[in-house]
Amino acid sequence: MIALNRSVPDIRHISCRTKAYLRELPTVSVIVIFYNEHWSALLRTVYSVLNRSPASLLKEVILVNDHSTKPFLWAPLREFVESELAPKVRLIDLPERSGLILARMAGAREARGDVLIVLDSHTEVNNNWLPPLLEPIAEDYRTCVCPFIDVIAHDTFQYRAQDEGKRGAFDWKFYYKRLPLLPGDLDDPTKPFNSPVMAGGLFAISAKFFWELGGYDEGLDIWGGEQYELSFKIWQCGGRLVDAPCSRVGHVYRGYAPFGNPRGVNFVVRNFKRVAEVWMDEYAKFLYERNPLFEKTDPGDLTAQRELRERLQCRPFKWFLEEIAPDLLIRYPVREPQPFASGRVQSVADRRLCLDSLNHQAKQPIGLYTCASNQTHPQNNQFFTLSFHRDIRVRSNDKCLDASRLNDEVILFSCHESQGNQMWRYDYESKMIIHGKEHNGRCLEADIVKRKVTVGSCDRSNPAQSWDWGYINFIHLQNWDVYGAKFIN
Repeated sequence: MIALNRSVPDIRHISCRTKAYLRELPTVSVIVIFYNEHWSALLRTVYSVLNRSPASLLKEVILVNDHSTKPFLWAPLREFVESELAPKVRLIDLPERSGLILARMAGAREARGDVLIVLDSHTEVNNNWLPPLLEPIAEDYRTCVCPFIDVIAHDTFQYRAQDEGKRGAFDWKFYYKRLPLLPGDLDDPTKPFNSPVMAGGLFAISAKFFWELGGYDEGLDIWGGEQYELSFKIWQCGGRLVDAPCSRVGHVYRGYAPFGNPRGVNFVVRNFKRVAEVWMDEYAKFLYERNPLFEKTDPGDLTAQRELRERLQCRPFKWFLEEIAPDLLIRYPVREPQPFASGRVQSVADRRLCLDSLNHQAKQPIGLYTCASNQTHPQNNQFFTLSFHRDIRVRSNDKCLDASRLNDEVILFSCHESQGNQMWRYDYESKMIIHGKEHNGRCLEADIVKRKVTVGSCDRSNPAQSWDWGYINFIHLQNWDVYGAKFIN
């Protein structure tokens, strides 16, 4: 029931609203790939682009149907596009499911604009989104520009800001991560700043530079790794990747996994290995150390990609880490330092009970349950780690313990490695697990009767705030203020 051409709140920095841009800017082809997308989400994406883009700059919107199975995305959608949206909007139907990467390539080959802009099929662009993306490209065609990505809630479709920007990165499991802004990045809140890695789905790049780079590696299957491949190519082969604070695009982050595996094999690991083998040089081995599947995976023929890198005289990956992401190895070292403590976490108030994830997922509480017999390596739902990031992680789902306020129940939340609500410290003398940066404020507390876990005001005389870890690294805890500090501060 939300209008297809609804308004969205203008949440740009106030300085963005008066910023002037070059009079002459390149034309744009907006490419939107979709597979079994909802009708309203897809069309709201299109209408937002049509309504908020200068007509002189918007050459076309190319919708690429990756062989959806929903009937309304075939004849009904084509009839709607031809009757209501043509000629500015074009629809391409692929004859078989090709995956995100090949579908984007198909759209790029059809594009007639000077600049290719890739959007997901469940996005809404914000006010004056286009000039901030285009000006850096007009100044240097080898610049790729990403918008700030805001959040559209999947359950209410409320549009809200995510944050005021961070730099894209990755860890050595190839999970997408974000690094703090560097000094000077926000001196001018309207100025684009360098980012090592794009988030993936939303970016602008000149067609000329995209094809000079060979587009995407078409050996990458379905999705996964394409944002790393393109980001590494951009930087290592003479380009620049920036985020533009004045360009904001809302994105629906789904609350569920919408599609199964269309291949029946782990295509993501294969994609990651292709990227690592071609672009990461001697650093590829650190990915392989974290995941034994890499060694067993055949990346396929890499001849064309290696020839491309040689022809373009691209820089080594070591240069990328030293010059473009100098803090990545500090925050995400190739081999993680040993944790401060690990294993089961036993309540001193009732030694029969231990912390337990209860097999819960994000935003659900942890609790207390009968202790596993193995102290140092219990089953995953009782295996916790006080990591060098100074958070407490549960092995069963790679989530972290999180609490906002005093007396709150402790929940699981995706590990963000930025301390805050997820910062914990263990005082092995008092056996207290202290929450937050203030080391004498809130402590982890067991409710033995209800088998709940909360944070209460720290009280050394309260046995419900005393805990025994299965394994304690005393040397590291004694050097808490120096050990690991360089990795997180």
